[in-house]
Amino acid sequence: MAARIDLDLAHAYAPNPQQDSDYALLPLKMSFRAGGAYALLGPSGCGKTTMLNIMSGLVQPSHGSVSFDGVDVTRKTPQERNIAQVFQFPVLYDTMTVAQNLAFPLRNRGMKEDFIRQRVGEIAEMLELSGQLDQRASGLSADAKQKISLGRGLVRPDVAAILFDEPLTVIDPHLKWQLRRKLKQIHQEFKLTLIYVTHDQVEALTFAQEVVVMTRGRAVQMGSAEDLFERPQHTFVGHFIGSPGMNFLPAVRRGECLHIGQSLLMLDAVQSARLQSANELRLGIRPEYVGVSAAPQSNTLPAQVLRWQDLGTSYLMTAQCEGEILRVRLPLDHESLQPGQSVHLQVLGAHTCFYKNEELLA
Repeated sequence: MAARIDLDLAHAYAPNPQQDSDYALLPLKMSFRAGGAYALLGPSGCGKTTMLNIMSGLVQPSHGSVSFDGVDVTRKTPQERNIAQVFQFPVLYDTMTVAQNLAFPLRNRGMKEDFIRQRVGEIAEMLELSGQLDQRASGLSADAKQKISLGRGLVRPDVAAILFDEPLTVIDPHLKWQLRRKLKQIHQEFKLTLIYVTHDQVEALTFAQEVVVMTRGRAVQMGSAEDLFERPQHTFVGHFIGSPGMNFLPAVRRGECLHIGQSLLMLDAVQSARLQSANELRLGIRPEYVGVSAAPQSNTLPAQVLRWQDLGTSYLMTAQCEGEILRVRLPLDHESLQPGQSVHLQVLGAHTCFYKNEELLA
């Protein structure tokens, strides 16, 4: 049955870690609820695969523990944890047929042939492999081989969790979209605990109910797509999530005023209360939420247009503002602006975030 997974650990591959850079995973405490769909998202080398391999039992944490449903499994093997893991590159038996590959995990556990046939048929249909069940795996494309590998992970109905390590890397882009939808459908149908490693934010945000954003061995935020977009808890999340990411402006608060470069913005009572504990900070605002006007307005920043791009569904304006580069996403009914043109930007509003030492001010 689907398991709740609790992590309270840190991990270093070398003995006697002395500083943050010695750790593959810095100390973390995190829970994945039973039947939830999660993504571990971040750039290469941030610790995603290490965390996944610790959950699966392929790696033992150097500090702390892993629990499944409240039972300590830190020293248990992947078999004893009853997990399935799907890797970046297909893991299957080339000499077997598609059906034999899918059936292998079930036969290995001594399940009845009637059940095996039924289950293999269900998974093959879900992954659109029904027409290839009698083909040998060796003659299939990389896409089809990875679908078999996915199928082998999904075929066991009794697993505690299924862990995916960038399983769609070798898949054709159109098929990748189909398989993401299929995995989501399978999750909704069987309520399995699914944990999915990726460096692709679209993949993470469309597949998972909650995403863990990681950087340099730290899990900096766990939340829904909306949480990560609207209230990034760390500047890295603001930068990493979104296309383009969040804009940041260094600012100094003095009383009710916010100094940004040579400009002065007035804070309202709510903003002023939020910033009482901070003097030097960074203002963060998504490109979608920056207001643009041709003439000066109350509480705006002067800027100069550097680039104007038509993205098909919106315009993207790049502007220089108080020595910083800002990107602004605008609707197609907005008037076109020319490089060199002066504009005025509204950066204070309901969607504005403020950061001190890279962390969001509550």
